[in-house]
Amino acid sequence: SKSDKKLDANNNDNIITGYRYSTGWAENQKVFFAIQFSKPIKNITYQKHKDDVTSGQIFFDNTDEKLEVKVAVSSVSEENALDNLELYNAPNFDKTKSLAQQQWEKTLSSIVVETPVDSLKTIFYTALYHAQVAPVTFSDKNGQFRLQNDEIAQAEGTAYSTLSLWDTFRAEHPLLTLLQPKVTADIINSMLAYYQVHKVLPVWTLYGNETNTMTGYHSVAVIAEAYLKGVRGFDAEKAYEAMKTTMMQDDRGLKAYKKYGYIPYNAGVDESVTITLEYAYDDWCVAQMAKALGKTEDADFFTKRSEAYAHLFDKETGFMRGKSTNGKWRTPFDPKRSDHRENTDYTEGNAWQHSWFVPHNVQGLINLFGGNEPFVTHLEKLFTESSEITGDNTSPDISGLIGQYAHGNEPSHHIAYMFNVAGQPKKTQYWVDRILQTQYNTTPNGLSGNEDCGQMSAWYLWSAMGLYPMNPASTEYQFGRPLFDKVTIHLPNGKTFTIIAKNVSKDNKYIQSVKLNGKEYSQWHISHQDLLKGGELVFEMTNK
Repeated sequence: SKSDKKLDANNNDNIITGYRYSTGWAENQKVFFAIQFSKPIKNITYQKHKDDVTSGQIFFDNTDEKLEVKVAVSSVSEENALDNLELYNAPNFDKTKSLAQQQWEKTLSSIVVETPVDSLKTIFYTALYHAQVAPVTFSDKNGQFRLQNDEIAQAEGTAYSTLSLWDTFRAEHPLLTLLQPKVTADIINSMLAYYQVHKVLPVWTLYGNETNTMTGYHSVAVIAEAYLKGVRGFDAEKAYEAMKTTMMQDDRGLKAYKKYGYIPYNAGVDESVTITLEYAYDDWCVAQMAKALGKTEDADFFTKRSEAYAHLFDKETGFMRGKSTNGKWRTPFDPKRSDHRENTDYTEGNAWQHSWFVPHNVQGLINLFGGNEPFVTHLEKLFTESSEITGDNTSPDISGLIGQYAHGNEPSHHIAYMFNVAGQPKKTQYWVDRILQTQYNTTPNGLSGNEDCGQMSAWYLWSAMGLYPMNPASTEYQFGRPLFDKVTIHLPNGKTFTIIAKNVSKDNKYIQSVKLNGKEYSQWHISHQDLLKGGELVFEMTNK
């Protein structure tokens, strides 16, 4: 690290600039800073520590008076940090606090909920706050930001980092796409800037660096969802090229996936079942984008490849299982067994939790079971089975258990909504209600798993409103169990969409009837396009 005392334009000796380089999860983390004090600095003393780390003490006159400190950072340079600091504005804590409050008030007012139950409002608005914290702004005031290879890029809008895509493609990105489509476009442009360097789309970026954490390539899903929902402001052809190139390369198990149609457990890739299922979904997303851009041949190719999940379904047990290169199941098999991140077929979970990840073709999965009845029986068993997790190295991420359903980790998040497709919406309503009531509260322990950059809260936001993007890129929202008497969504196009739940209460968790804009509505989902038109969705609620 290094610090230099510098003078501002008025020769007030009250500014320090410096930088810190570090490696770790983000391998090339360069943080440049500028610090402005409300008083002149009298003296600085430095102390050297091991590993060439320096610490400093800063001394001022009249230390009994209030001292205000303003800090700015940049990934690019100290000069940019000074620019971000806005030197012409002296440190003013009260003004900064007031501006922050105004900004959050505006953001949190995008959805207005009405209920006599105060704790539900507390949970909802805490969740809406959490869901707006990441991804984080990464570019400077002048639009510059650092790429992992140390090139300096120029954002046309805002560049974003902290992309926890394995978590957030499920409900957090759909929420941003609904409420802030411009942010979504900027996030996609940030992904494409990353693609220019790496020639694959990001997996999990921190400080502009790839961490390769978690499975799948879910930037593919975020781009497809945004485009299909009408978000523009990025180059669709370039984005499609990035999606296709990413899914056709050989790394991270794709070579085996292309060769066998699934990833065999003995092909040198851990977590083969989870990765196969997630690549199948990503393939389906590429196919939808190809279709929208008129690329019929590609659409057919990726649609066919998106059926990879069928290779791993064992009808005898009802689970997705590890399969060898010669087509034999891995044995012994225990669906409750978890081995955390090594020598396992499942990512941070077990067969009970991961066998349901076919959001792009729930009907296809139902058909593999032999119809609605055996599918629903097995799906309900997920919630009623004992919560025992077996194994010597179980994943700490398995939490928030209702039976074997693990709400504290993301792979479970879409599952309760699958009953809708099997003709049992009442079971979706029952289990979504159980999750809402037991996995979220107002205590410091109010989430059943870690926030994961907004996904844990985004699940609550959608579900409490009565909707959920079970398959984000389908552009449909499944109906679940609304919690509020009235929800008003202020859409970015200036329209409002209102959701009313008549007679809703703790006991009245079942939907008796649905009306959209005054007309009877018989489907168990609504399209993004219909939602954007504005209007009124009315649920009549009952206790049975």
